Amino acid sequence: MSKRDYYETLGISKGATAEEIKKAYRGKAKELHPDRNADNPASEGLFKEANEAYEVLKDSNKKAAYDRYGHAAFEGGMGGGGGGRPGGQGDFSSAFSDVFDDLFGDFMGGRGGGGRQRAARGADLRYNMRVTLEEAFRGLQKTINVPTAVSCANCSGTGAASGSEPATCGTCSGMGKVRAQQGFFTVERTCPSCSGAGQVIKNPCSSCHGAGRVEKDRALSVNIPAGVETGTRIRLSGEGEAGARGGPQGDLYIFTEVADHQIFEREGNNLFCNVPMSMTSAALGGDIEVPNIDGGRSRVKIPSGSQSGRQMRLRSKGMPSVRGGGVGDMFIELQVETPVNLTTRQKEILKEFEALSSENSPESQGFFKKVKRFWDGVKGQE
Repeated sequence: MSKRDYYETLGISKGATAEEIKKAYRGKAKELHPDRNADNPASEGLFKEANEAYEVLKDSNKKAAYDRYGHAAFEGGMGGGGGGRPGGQGDFSSAFSDVFDDLFGDFMGGRGGGGRQRAARGADLRYNMRVTLEEAFRGLQKTINVPTAVSCANCSGTGAASGSEPATCGTCSGMGKVRAQQGFFTVERTCPSCSGAGQVIKNPCSSCHGAGRVEKDRALSVNIPAGVETGTRIRLSGEGEAGARGGPQGDLYIFTEVADHQIFEREGNNLFCNVPMSMTSAALGGDIEVPNIDGGRSRVKIPSGSQSGRQMRLRSKGMPSVRGGGVGDMFIELQVETPVNLTTRQKEILKEFEALSSENSPESQGFFKKVKRFWDGVKGQE
């Protein structure tokens, strides 16, 4: 089977520059790498094909020979500037190392070979804070104590005893990584001797024992904005755990939980308040006072004949939005209460009222009319 044109393999034109050739190969190497195509057995062959094309086209002498003679330039000992088969294993390693940093920067989460690894970043911390609904309405400033790892003061976070310095790791020469050739692949791993730090502590600090960190409770002043809800997350950058041996600090995340309230229920930025009222007050109507979350009062007019479950809205009497999107509303829901523990006289009065109120209960009258028609229909079918 005839070989594909090298330019076609990399998806470039014959007049491509050296930078364009390298860029095209990087893209193909990332796209076709077997680690990314475990379910495609053909990817390894395509990967090798792209490598072979790049090995020739990146070399100006080989490229000139290929442009003149095509694949025949490397067959039967013809001059090609390098001789031998361009797709051999030695050539593979050479070409692949040119894009190793870019390729494994994607696979391993960072750029390889660019010097010693950065000191390890400290862990992020979580703090659960419980606040009342009133505090969530107003916002508050609160001091919290966070147990965390802080930079060791005796060694300034280096982990080395006073008067000494960390030494360069002899295994990785300070790079923090070691490379190993495994067949076609060059594999990069974290240095086992220094755990990626690039340095080793020969004379550790007596306070932190070489870790560069010590455990300590830290007091922090935290601003909780008005309008927070249960689950609101507040990020404090750089207030987490200290990094190992001078590494950057992690972040502190505060998760708020708003406690249940004895009067109000919250849904988003709206508040709901159930207001019980006597049967006579609901029937006659009138004015009532209801509490507000800010500690004030609102006067609400209750229409006569109000039924249980009726809602009335008090605009802008709810919770503020934590993102500055205005203020919610408060909803009053009436709960008409049936009187209990009636005296003999009260029962007599209610019986008299019942006898005089045949036209005052349209809902119940309408319901029982429907029930009567239903029963009559059942009897008619028997």
